[in-house]
Amino acid sequence: MQLYIKKEFFIDEHGRRVLLRGVNFTASSKIPVTPNSATHIKTDFKDHKNISFVGHPTPLKDTEEHFTRLKHWGFNCLRFLITWEAIEHRGPKQYAIEFLDYIEEILKIADEKKFYVFIDPHQDCWSRMSGGDGAPSWTFEKVGIDFTKFHEAGAAWLMQYRYNSKNPSAYPSMSWSQSRVQFGCATMFTLFFGGRDFAPSCIIHGMNAQDYLQSHYIDAFKQIAIRTKGLTHVLGFDSLNEPTIGFIGLKLDGSNINIKETIGYDFTPINAILTGAGFTQKVPFKEVKGLRIKQTRCDEINPKKISCWINGFEDIWRKEGVYKLNENEEPIIIDTDYFVERNKKKVNYFRDYLSPFIRKYSEELRSINPDAIIFYEGPAETILKGEGINFVLPSNIVNAPHWYDVATMGLHRFMDIFSYDFIDGRKLFGRKAIKKAFARQIGTLKAMADKFSSGSPTIIGEFGLPYDINKKKAYKKFKLNSQKAWSSHIKALSWYYDALDANLLNSCQWNYNPENCNEWGDLWNLEDFSIFSRDQQTVDWKKDINSGGRAITGFCRPHFISVAGIPLRMEFNIKNKKFLFEFDGDTSIKVPTIIYVPNIQYPKGYNIEVSEGKIKKVGEKQLVEIKIQKNGLHTINIINKK
Repeated sequence: MQLYIKKEFFIDEHGRRVLLRGVNFTASSKIPVTPNSATHIKTDFKDHKNISFVGHPTPLKDTEEHFTRLKHWGFNCLRFLITWEAIEHRGPKQYAIEFLDYIEEILKIADEKKFYVFIDPHQDCWSRMSGGDGAPSWTFEKVGIDFTKFHEAGAAWLMQYRYNSKNPSAYPSMSWSQSRVQFGCATMFTLFFGGRDFAPSCIIHGMNAQDYLQSHYIDAFKQIAIRTKGLTHVLGFDSLNEPTIGFIGLKLDGSNINIKETIGYDFTPINAILTGAGFTQKVPFKEVKGLRIKQTRCDEINPKKISCWINGFEDIWRKEGVYKLNENEEPIIIDTDYFVERNKKKVNYFRDYLSPFIRKYSEELRSINPDAIIFYEGPAETILKGEGINFVLPSNIVNAPHWYDVATMGLHRFMDIFSYDFIDGRKLFGRKAIKKAFARQIGTLKAMADKFSSGSPTIIGEFGLPYDINKKKAYKKFKLNSQKAWSSHIKALSWYYDALDANLLNSCQWNYNPENCNEWGDLWNLEDFSIFSRDQQTVDWKKDINSGGRAITGFCRPHFISVAGIPLRMEFNIKNKKFLFEFDGDTSIKVPTIIYVPNIQYPKGYNIEVSEGKIKKVGEKQLVEIKIQKNGLHTINIINKK
């Protein structure tokens, strides 16, 4: 169960090209198991060191059910979420050994079930304490920041404080990303990636904050590398989920930020810095109105003038000369280009900060496992638009960007007639135009590998659909007609997979969550993306493995798993159930090409035609094996049996 890289493909031990059709496992890994830290539960985070992540992604006793179901649905890869906090929440170098033991056991079970795995060091908005997940709480304390003040100071957007069931607008769905531009998250990421340049005076135990934070992050995931060194199915490690730029490259006054696409509070870097320092700031608030984003109000942030800096610690940004106070004790910007230029040279986040981090991370993890593949990504929206990207990367690396249908995410309904192309700003009219745009966007992401990683493989590390679109109507319909409840979801997912197939791309859907429920979704910040939910499970899994699945036919579809040759074309028409696969066959590979053909798409069976080769159906595994005798073009057609 080991894969290697050869140009744009993953190669197995027999020389076959392998398609990774995977799922993120799982969103609940963002939060501790004990105490229950689902984000709708109010907390002041005082228990931040007395927590445990053992049991996330799932208790060991339940792995048989979940892994069997995922295998039945045709998945062969897990993007396996682990947070830094889960490993090192008790304090620097105080690793949670019981969690590491648990992770090692669950990954061994994944090996038994024949899953390829890559580890995702997951974060959103730096930490749970700043509106997301990822880093342990002590990272704030080490730089002098009091995270307990974030809510009152307007330094983070926290569901734990803001959610009000009687007023849904107080914490709207998918609004967690607001925290990225606020003081807590933006300051920590600036220090993590660029502390030496932008905060040289921020020293922790004799080290600059950048070196201190990065070394602890890397050492934490080296603990996982030690545990997985002998597990060949663990392909490697993502570098860091959706890293955030912080303030790097941004003018303090926000004049080089595209404010047209901001939803929520439109913080500039100086707004964020000053609210964290205890100054009241007026900040515009924007909402989606119709198909446009409009400013609807302007609010005072931090009216109580609460500083997030711990007593005895200086405000780093004032100390570094980002701003000063005038004669009226009012803050004024000293140099709006502070985070744009260093030593009279314009900085580039990818070239100067993210790339050196990825190279350092790769070197350190490969000191444990020299064969580890590194999966690289950047800030999701920036990557999608291709703005200012300038990676300088090591070898044996995989392009792992994320892709989401932005219009559907923003409006929370599937936009299948009229939509918006996030990359080039064009309006899209009609199904054909929208589907073409999806394929084009994903193709653009694939092209990054040619430019930055020598044509290495690409895997879309995240894509998916909120299941609570259309105001959760599907959940009500499910009780009346489980077959028709998911029609919009099935259409959306099938279009997404059509775009992936058009580019012959590896992928990991976001996400499979054993703890998902209709009321609280994935238990984190009102997200609800899981392809499985106990609330849709009507019978025991041993009676019906599909029970609990949501919109299964949207993602459970025919595809090649491994091919004796080079894949050339793959298409599936969900309406007439026609599947086409073409490949350039190579008879020097002595094992068969394998196609996954799910029963749920062909309940009455199917007919298969092959231009050349011997066909063997392995029905219980929903597989077709094709052994070719000739080199060259081969065509496989699968059609519904009437």
